[in-house]
Amino acid sequence: MIGDLQRQSVLVTGGTGFIGRRLVDALVREGADVTVLSRHAAPAGGQGCKVITGDLACPATLEGICQGMNIVFHLGGYAHAIDQPDGKSEKINRQVTVDGTRALLEQSIKAGVRRFLFFSSVKAMGEGGDVCLGETAECRPVTSYGKTKLEAETLVLDASRHGLSTTVFRLPMVYGSGCKGNLPRMIQAVARGRFPPLPDTGNRRSMVDVRDVVQAALLAATNPLAVGKIYIVTDDQAYSTRQIYKCICEELKRPVPRWTIPLFLLRFAARVGDAVGYLSGRRFVIDTDALDKLTGSASYRSDKIRRELNYRPAYTLKRSLSEMVAEFKKIG
Repeated sequence: MIGDLQRQSVLVTGGTGFIGRRLVDALVREGADVTVLSRHAAPAGGQGCKVITGDLACPATLEGICQGMNIVFHLGGYAHAIDQPDGKSEKINRQVTVDGTRALLEQSIKAGVRRFLFFSSVKAMGEGGDVCLGETAECRPVTSYGKTKLEAETLVLDASRHGLSTTVFRLPMVYGSGCKGNLPRMIQAVARGRFPPLPDTGNRRSMVDVRDVVQAALLAATNPLAVGKIYIVTDDQAYSTRQIYKCICEELKRPVPRWTIPLFLLRFAARVGDAVGYLSGRRFVIDTDALDKLTGSASYRSDKIRRELNYRPAYTLKRSLSEMVAEFKKIG
């Protein structure tokens, strides 16, 4: 088992992405010899790392990439968690997440890699509504993204039969400076007065700072207790959309409107969006999936990784929002 990361040969897939760049930087600081797999020969964001080209969607391009590696951090994947009306999401998710992971595992086993850490998603579990889910909860994924993540998790854990020590992380929404997706779009919309003041539905959603994801990855890579385990990683908080909205307003120095849009109007708009998406083959700005993310609950427990690996989240959304809003103001 690997005791520390210094002078370890490490492969990172998805190393040019939001989480991957932070992980690469941390691994370099730890003294690891880092190689990044990228579809393009682009800089990985960390000093002292190598970049090799390959595509998870094309298994032939992965031949031999794990040769000489001690550890593989597998973050690469298709980033869109919500299915598109045209049905293309399922095909791409299966091609990249399932087939790509299978090919990478085969290369890892063939090369004698010792540790394989897979970054999955809580979407592999589905959402428990008002119930806060842990690792032992029954998995009921509803999207192709979640279903293929769950399939890939099974492949990763089954690889232990071939001598590969594996760990799976299930991540909720990951926030932090430089992130993309719903949170920075929300900041932009609030700043421009285009985000509707939503009612307080009492929803709760788990999230985690990218720096705490990196912390969890480094802890698991060097701890034998993590082998064969699945860990949910959160910041130990649960946020309502209304709470996030207020925090963004505070950071932007904008007053919080006293009025809110009634939920029944939002539901009507979402149904209209569903119809538009069905007819056009493209998602509308507001539909049922989008509304569920804004008003529904999806909370998860990370007490297992705290207990077994001494993981302690160091960041909260409020702290990171301050950094993200400052970044938004800087770049406009």
